[in-house]
Amino acid sequence: MSFSRWQIQPEELMTMTPIVPVIVIEDIKDAVPLATALVEAGVSLLEVTLRSAAAIPAIKLLRKELPRAVVGAGTVTTPEELEAVEAAGAQFAISPGITENLLAAGARGTMPLIPGIATISELMLAKSYGYTHLKFFPAEAAGGTAMLKSIAGPFPQIKFCPTGGIHQGNFQEYLKLPNVMCVGGSWILPKEAIQAKDWQAVKDIAVASVRST
Repeated sequence: MSFSRWQIQPEELMTMTPIVPVIVIEDIKDAVPLATALVEAGVSLLEVTLRSAAAIPAIKLLRKELPRAVVGAGTVTTPEELEAVEAAGAQFAISPGITENLLAAGARGTMPLIPGIATISELMLAKSYGYTHLKFFPAEAAGGTAMLKSIAGPFPQIKFCPTGGIHQGNFQEYLKLPNVMCVGGSWILPKEAIQAKDWQAVKDIAVASVRST
């Protein structure tokens, strides 16, 4: 099912890149060079998480300075946060979980919301609101690839972006699953490289990860 007010549909978003970087911006000065390194590596879908005070200013800045990227917000947990990131120019939103209020607000908005689920009951609730493209979180703790294989039987139409505990050593196993369109992770953004402002290292890691998919 698609939402007619959404300017882009989740299917298109989740096929832009096999790896969605989970970005935490602590220093606003890092936003543009970090994002530029990712885009140059072929990762043009950027999830800026609401885990720092710099997140919303970073979304505004990236929308202005990096038109090649599709910039969205992660860790969106309330209708109020959804409204705030949409006002900041975010082109999509991702949530670690669901509430009925958040699902209803997402359906009313103009940008896609990717709700997060960890159980079949949560999946069914999201599906009852029309959502068919979901985040599976925390992926490894919630059963990993085995859980996703089990879900595919009764719900073959539901597609996922698993996030949580995914790393260089296991992300390819997730991408092999027919109901997984992309994965989310922070391993392509090592803290040491960001602290050193070594944007070439960030780019090299992202290039290597994308090429190995």
